[in-house]
Amino acid sequence: MSKHIKLIVQDHEISMLNINKSDYICLTDMIKANDGDFFISDWLRNRNTLEYLAAWESLNNPNFNYGEFAIIKEGAGLNTFKVSVKEWCEKTNAIGITATTGRYGGTYAHKDIAFNFGMWISPVFQLYIVTEYQRLKEIETNQYNLEWDVRRILSKANYSIHTDAVQKFIIPKSSLPLDKRGIEYANEAEILNLALYGYTSKEWKEANPDLSKTKNMRDFSSINELLVMSNLEVMNAEMIKLNTEKKIRFTLLQKMAKEHLEQLSKVDIIKSVRKKDETTYLQAKDKTGEELEGESKKSILEINKENLLKFKKDKESNQKKKD
Repeated sequence: MSKHIKLIVQDHEISMLNINKSDYICLTDMIKANDGDFFISDWLRNRNTLEYLAAWESLNNPNFNYGEFAIIKEGAGLNTFKVSVKEWCEKTNAIGITATTGRYGGTYAHKDIAFNFGMWISPVFQLYIVTEYQRLKEIETNQYNLEWDVRRILSKANYSIHTDAVQKFIIPKSSLPLDKRGIEYANEAEILNLALYGYTSKEWKEANPDLSKTKNMRDFSSINELLVMSNLEVMNAEMIKLNTEKKIRFTLLQKMAKEHLEQLSKVDIIKSVRKKDETTYLQAKDKTGEELEGESKKSILEINKENLLKFKKDKESNQKKKD
């Protein structure tokens, strides 16, 4: 199964698929990103291109058909010579280039070959696409991004432990009508949010209407917050089973969250910085201790400062009206 990723090169989107554990970049998109008359068929007519492709196949493809390659190469350079991607692949059993259909359809080539194609289009363009590719690889292998992903998965897994406790010990005792008892799950989730972040998910959504369309507040947590959230979920589940009063549970969870975050920040301050996007932890390594500490203390609602300011003003205005 292939995984779709997008490279952003000079404000143009270039698709990349992971095929058989290798990165294949869309040559079709690379052509669209450049002005001028560039065609993959013209690139394939070039004798140097064919020799490069054959060299790549010899290193990566034991089933490459050298006999067919020799026949194709013999015609290279002639005015009438032409070979399509489909013909090249079918005759030589090549795997370095492939044509796909569907949503992300187009001609894709292994990154090594795609970089060669980029050089044929323009040396400057090739440098741009190599730089963007390296940036994405750095994001993928960044230890903090990897740990954040693990913590996020763990917090989601532990949430099932939390909801199971709500289902078995709170729902049966709920005073809400049967068709409204699902609200209890949300109420308990908000207790965790308030204990850890100091805000409810509703408040975050109101302050971040655009971000909330595809994400929730926990997606912008720090590594340490995700770790503490996992612990809070298990802790609250156990207290629910013991029939502990909600007010007492909240007080204990809030105290626990504060203590744990303070201790964890002493171990690695970068893990206390909230993740705004995939480059957050790449940029963190260039910041001073004071800057990192300032980032770690920012409210999770501050992800979108303009909306936050409007949200606070609206909240104050509504409060005055009530008074």
